[in-house]
Amino acid sequence: MKYMPAFFKVPVLFGLLLALSTPVLAAEFVNVLTGGTSGVYYPLGVALANDICHARPEARCTVQATKASVENLNLLQTGRGEVAFTLGDSLSSAWAGDEEAGFKVPLKKLRGISALYPNYIHIVVRADAGVKTLADLKGKRISVGAPKSGTELNARAILKAAGLSYSDFSKVEYLSYAESVELMKNRQIDVTLLSSGAGVSALRDLATSMDVVFLPIPDTTIAKIGDKAYVPGVIPANTYDGQTTDVHTATVVNFLVSSTNVSDDLAYCITKSLYTNLDGMVAAHSAAKGIKLENAIKNMPVPLHPGAMKYYREVGLLK
Repeated sequence: MKYMPAFFKVPVLFGLLLALSTPVLAAEFVNVLTGGTSGVYYPLGVALANDICHARPEARCTVQATKASVENLNLLQTGRGEVAFTLGDSLSSAWAGDEEAGFKVPLKKLRGISALYPNYIHIVVRADAGVKTLADLKGKRISVGAPKSGTELNARAILKAAGLSYSDFSKVEYLSYAESVELMKNRQIDVTLLSSGAGVSALRDLATSMDVVFLPIPDTTIAKIGDKAYVPGVIPANTYDGQTTDVHTATVVNFLVSSTNVSDDLAYCITKSLYTNLDGMVAAHSAAKGIKLENAIKNMPVPLHPGAMKYYREVGLLK
C-alpha cells in the first residue's frame, strides 16, 4: 500500500471532523389521533396528515386508529400525539377532569385548533324489532360503542334523558362501529347507537344489507340532557338506503385539538393545512362539508393554541 502524503490526509480528517460536529436535526413527528377505521375521524385524519406533510416535507406523519375521543385526549395530554379529533362533550369533560367520563385529572395541556362538523346521534334498529320510539327500546339488545368512548358517553346521556338506563336492556355490548354492524347483520343485537358524521360508511353498509329504522330523538329529550354541547339536528332524507324521511336527532360538534407539547409553528401549520385544503377533506368524507371557518372558534371548550390564533388573526377571524 502506498504511503499517503500528509497534505492528502488533512482534508479527509477535516471533513470527518466537520461531519461529526454538524448538529443532526431531530425529525419532527406528527401523529394524528383519529378513531376506528370504519368511522369518519380516520379518513379525515389521513387527509389532514397528507396535507400537513405536504406543507412540511421534513416531518414524519402518522395516522393512529384509536377508540376516539376519550383515548385521544388522554394521549394528547401525555405527549403521545400532536393533533386529535374529539367530540365537544368529551373535550369539556377532559378539561374539567370528569373521572366518570374517563379523565382521572383535568387535562390542562389541551389546546384548541378548530371546531369541525356536527356528529349526529344515530339510533338504528332492525326493522323487524318492533321499535318505533325510545321507550320501545326496553328489553332490547344494544351496542353503545367502545367503553368510555365519545359514542358511549353520548349513549349514556341520551338514554338517561329518555328515562332509560343500561339495566333496562336485556343485553349491552360495548363495540366499535364495524363490530356493532356485524352483530346487527347477524341478528345478535337489535339496536346500535352511533355518534358520527352523517353518511358514516358503517351505517351505509348496514342499511344496504338489511332493513333498518332510524329512531328520532325529540327536542324535549335533548333539552333534558342539560349540556349545551347537545343541540337538535336533522339527518337529511336519503342519507342512507331506505331512509326516505328526515330524522330529527341530537348533534354534538366535533373539534380538532392539540396540546401545549406542540410548537406554535406546527399548530399554525396544522390549522392552515385544514382550511387551505378543505376540498381534500370533503373528498375524504362528506361530513367535512360541515367544517366552516366562521365557526372555527365558536364554543371552544379549551383555550385556543397560540399557533391556531396566529392563523385566525391572519384570515381576520380574530382581531
